Amino acid sequence: MADTFKDTVAIIQFPGVNCEYETAAAVRSVGLDADLFRWNENPELLEECMAVILPGGFSYQDRIRAGVVAAKDRIMDKVSELARKGRPVLGICNGAQVLVESGLIPGIHWERVDLALAPNVMMDREGYYCNWVFLRNEDSRCIWTTAFGTGEIIPIPVAHAEGRFVTEDMDILEEMKQNGQIALRYCSSRGEVDDLFPLNPNGSLENMAGVCNPEGNVLAMMPHPERASWLRQVPEDLLGSWGRKRWRAAGDVSKMEMEGPGRRFFAAVLSREGVK
Repeated sequence: MADTFKDTVAIIQFPGVNCEYETAAAVRSVGLDADLFRWNENPELLEECMAVILPGGFSYQDRIRAGVVAAKDRIMDKVSELARKGRPVLGICNGAQVLVESGLIPGIHWERVDLALAPNVMMDREGYYCNWVFLRNEDSRCIWTTAFGTGEIIPIPVAHAEGRFVTEDMDILEEMKQNGQIALRYCSSRGEVDDLFPLNPNGSLENMAGVCNPEGNVLAMMPHPERASWLRQVPEDLLGSWGRKRWRAAGDVSKMEMEGPGRRFFAAVLSREGVK
């Protein structure tokens, strides 16, 4: 890494992740520097980074279950320390699984794991699912969603086999609701929340797609904002305003390079005051 990191977002590169370069490109698209930080580097170097992102992929080949081995890595001790200090931390897909397995999400009881990301259950089928879905931005404490209005609909891709937020303790779920920790919910293109497939693509409890900690600086989200950061990434036949915008931009290279619906997750960090 470079010697100064004040405007740098560290993207943790565990063995097996495969979305680090796309995530770095999305971070750079909002005017920030992004640096790939290998899992075995000196964790103290993270101290000077303005934010930390855990990207998607298959850390440690999803051995045992997704994210659990990476969650025990020593670098996560430093990420946890920074999270407690209020540093922005984002986990995307496999990164979300790591945050849940490490207890940072929901972060109500730091000493134990209260939430899990279980295998997908979708009506009469199970397993890996890849498609574009819609999210509704909820009224939450999350700093990573502040660039969206409450109730705003965000089209975005999902691609996972273990993405179902579940808990055995319903009191934890109620506490999460009271804390404003449910940041994103799966919904229809009009914002309707229905727990049936395909609106809920994995059977997630309460249609949860993104959950933050009680302080709002740590977000675990299963969908991939880095895969929706440019308009050219949006399908032409997608329902809603973003699909129409993409269809109208067809053939115009300058318009195709405009921002996509996922970019504002990263822009939220850029606009946040007080990040050091």
